[in-house]
This record gives sequence, structure tokens and C-alpha cells, in this order.
Amino acid sequence: MLTVRAACASPFTAVRDGERDTIYAELLSTGPAHPVATRLGPIGWLITGHEEARSLLSDPRLVKGGWQYGTYAARLPQELARGAYSHMLLADGADHARLRKLVTSVFTRRRIEKLAPRIQKLTDDLLSACDGSDSVDLVSALALPLPMGVIGEVLGIPQKLREHFRRWTAPIVSPGIYGYQECEAATAAMLAFARDLIASKRRIPRDDLLSDLIAARDGAERLSEDELTSMVFLLVIAGHETTVNLIANGVYALLANPGQLALLRDDPGLLDAAIEELLRYDGPVQTTTPYVAAEPIEVGGVRIEAGETVIIALQAANRDPAHFPEGDRLDLTRKGTPHTAFGHGMHYCLGASLARVEARIALGALLARYPHLRLDTGPGTVTRYASMVMNGLTALPVHLR
Repeated sequence: MLTVRAACASPFTAVRDGERDTIYAELLSTGPAHPVATRLGPIGWLITGHEEARSLLSDPRLVKGGWQYGTYAARLPQELARGAYSHMLLADGADHARLRKLVTSVFTRRRIEKLAPRIQKLTDDLLSACDGSDSVDLVSALALPLPMGVIGEVLGIPQKLREHFRRWTAPIVSPGIYGYQECEAATAAMLAFARDLIASKRRIPRDDLLSDLIAARDGAERLSEDELTSMVFLLVIAGHETTVNLIANGVYALLANPGQLALLRDDPGLLDAAIEELLRYDGPVQTTTPYVAAEPIEVGGVRIEAGETVIIALQAANRDPAHFPEGDRLDLTRKGTPHTAFGHGMHYCLGASLARVEARIALGALLARYPHLRLDTGPGTVTRYASMVMNGLTALPVHLR
């Protein structure tokens, strides 16, 4: 069980509709920095203020620390920890720049827009499969299989191997909610999957990102074997999980706010702006993965000592009333302060453009195809899954007609 302080419940285990945002609002009202603990003891600080979040996300005094700071890395066999966590999300300085450079060319807006026809086809196929039903769970029908299919194609992962992704993701990204044994099993399974996939690509290279990364590993870029398996590890998890939540949370927010949904239906040109507001209002990620203070830092009158862990609560920062007036209200025409749903600074989400394109296509096609789309559940009855990082719905039952 995770707690933030004695007087407040944990946002990470809050699963009832609206409960998580209520807890973050309570925390934010008492200051921008809060101690975080698990059943094993204190683990660091949670930052909730928007100004403080943006400042810290670009502060060189906060570092990631390398593979040793992966989930349960200190307890995992070193072979597992190195093979899973030698990726750019846990790298600093020159190592981070080198690793990020290897995949940046694939995630440029121009290349991602070239994927749009394929994303549209995947979306249309998934929606066509729903046509015979009056009611569906939109998470399992669209929000989950679409990004899973897209990242599978980008990396060149065969269809039959993709079904395991989400089962592995939850224990890996949520220490303190899942225990060590569950995390170790998921890490070992994901790493074995990555190694088998890499071996198959070495035998028969394809026109995909993973084949390109393997060529870099075996060529002049000097990508180590642990860095290669870790890159697969990171891209599989980050490449589908965030977009699942973006699509599902976005649809739910629109259906729960019919006035805003009507505004978007009347003006489809508002879709790109709507996605930015949906990211702010109910983003796919609660918090960043942990940082470590390389030296003492003061945040809102709180002294964070060198060596202490710092976690940025993106979800709280994006509703900070000091920067987002009426931040608890969905407003598709909102202007002003940019959100931090994809982070900020050197670790800004590399796949943000791809996630936006997938969301734009998925929401646009869904609303056009089903003009009478509505919730198949009472207000406030949807649930979130417990997580220390992600912010996602367990299901989204809807009527299509």
C-alpha cells in the first residue's frame, strides 16, 4: 500500500471515478511537495505544483541514475536489471543523448504522418468489428488493440506475440502496488521476449525500427546488447500503454461532458485542440518515473536531500488552479499554459507525436461512425486501475447506437 501522508489517501491506489483527482487536489492545496512511502518505508517526494513540476523536469540536479534505478533493480539478478533498464528513460547526459538519437529519426512528425494511413486502416478495421454490436467495452475494442497494433508494426512484432504486453506492463511500472516476485516474473518474461525477437530479426531483417536498431547495435553506433533489449523493453511498454489511456480517457471525458462533445461534433476542426485539453484534463500518465536528487534542492519550502527520490505528479500539475483556472472543468477551447502530460525537458516523451496522431484518428473515426455514442454505465461508476505511473480505465462500456 502506498501513502502520501497520514491525512491523505494514496492517489496510486485510488480507483473510484474522480477519487484520484480529488486526492491530488487536496495534496496540491497544502503545498507542492509531499513525502511518499510504501509499506516498506519512505521512498521520496511527490511534486504536485505545475510551476515546480516544469522547473524540476528541466533541472540538472535531478538525474535518473542508470539501470540501477529500474523497478526493484537492487533485488533483481543483475542480468535481468541490466537487460531491462539500460534504456534512455533511465540514462543521463551523453548516454541519454546517444540512445535517444538512435530512435529520434523514426519518431519525427513527418515519418509519423506517413504512418497515418495504416493507423486509419487499423482503426477502421477495429470499428468495423464493432458494427454488429449495440454495446462494447471501448478499451478492449479500440483503445487497447489500436496502439498495440501500431507499436507492433513499428517494431516489427508478429501479431501473435503482442497479446502479452499489458500483462507484463502493470507489475513493471508499479512497484509498491505489485510485489517483487510479480515484477521479477514480468521482467524476466519481457526480457526473454525481447531476446527472442531480436534473434529472429538478426536472422531475417525487416523494414522496421527494431531491425534498424539491431544494425546500429552491430555497427558503428556501439549500442550494447543490454541497451538493445532495454530499448525494446521501453518502446513496447511506453509505445502502447500511454496511448491506450489517452484514447480511453479522452472518450470518457467527452461522453461525461456532453456539452463539450457537442462542441466537437459541431466543429471537427477543433479535434487537435481538443486532444491537448483531454491530455491536460485526464492524461494517460499520473507521474513520471522516479528521479534522484544529485544535490540538495528546495521545493516550496521543503528541502530535498541529495540521494532522495523525486516523483513528478503530472496529473496534479495539469489541474493546478494557479496555472489552469477552473482546471477541473473540461474546456476544449482552453488557451494559455501548456500541459505537462508528456513531461518536459530532456525526457519529454519521444512518442508524443505518434500518440497524438493515433488519438486524432481514433477519436475522429469513432465520433463520425457512431453519432449516438453514449456511456453504457451510470455517471461516476467507471474505475481506474491501481498504478504508480499510469492513469487508465479498467473498462469503458458504451452504447454505439
